[in-house]
Amino acid sequence: MSTIVLLTLTGLGLGALYFLIASGLSLIFGLMDVLNFAHGAFLAVGAYGTWWASEYLPGAGADGVGFLLAVAFGVAAGTLAATLVELCVIRPLYGRHREQILATVGLSLAVPALLQAVWGADPLPFPRPDLVSGTVGVLGVNVPRDRFLLILAAVAVFTALWLFNARTRYGLIVRAGVQDRAMVTALGIDVRRAFTLVFAIGGAAAALAGALGGLYFGVVTPTQGLSLLIFAFIVVVIGGTTSLTGCAVASLAVGLVQQFANYYTVAGLGDIAVVVVLALVLLTRQGGLAARKSAERVA
Repeated sequence: MSTIVLLTLTGLGLGALYFLIASGLSLIFGLMDVLNFAHGAFLAVGAYGTWWASEYLPGAGADGVGFLLAVAFGVAAGTLAATLVELCVIRPLYGRHREQILATVGLSLAVPALLQAVWGADPLPFPRPDLVSGTVGVLGVNVPRDRFLLILAAVAVFTALWLFNARTRYGLIVRAGVQDRAMVTALGIDVRRAFTLVFAIGGAAAALAGALGGLYFGVVTPTQGLSLLIFAFIVVVIGGTTSLTGCAVASLAVGLVQQFANYYTVAGLGDIAVVVVLALVLLTRQGGLAARKSAERVA
């Protein structure tokens, strides 16, 4: 029983990390119809920004308020990177999906190479505040505290994104702009500004995943964003490319399947189990768990 409790809680923590990454992908694709392969680059920028700030930024550090400042710096760096990518790369390519894919794939390879050129390929130890260090007892088992931080962060991000989609003017503008951009522009609404905002929010979610993912893995590497992006895409496809709720459910399912499969079978078989789940969903329910009509891009 203790093993099941431990695997469940650690699986939920891993699923929460996947959701933080995949939520930005789902938001950008669901509201803007842009398949962003550079999303992992924003994660890497957030992770390295947090690490750099904890080491060199005055007032930041590896504990307490200093660590929060370091995370804020990392998220800001990832958000800025996403904004620049939307303005300089994506904006000229709206409606040209093949060019978008080629451009973002190029960025997904260029950013890790740049990070490696600056800080090297070796893993860098990530700062770990005392508050999330060690373990906490739950039902007789010791669970790493950082798992609970990931779960809380995922719940907060889900709530904020759902409110943005369903309750804000910008969420409505972007959905309308994707359906008929000319009509929305004719009404005097600047759709481009709303698109930039959505892209920045997606980049912020990815950067937060990079900052908190450093706690989960204990290190940061230039290619960390690429490896996690693969599972994020799997989550988005399983959950439904335009559904934030489906993305959340799929994230938890993938995290749990991966943890249980890795423990009860051969190490590494959890990744194969996730691919099997993806194949079953695609074969039995096209469009994912929360498949909807294309016009219903709210939650």
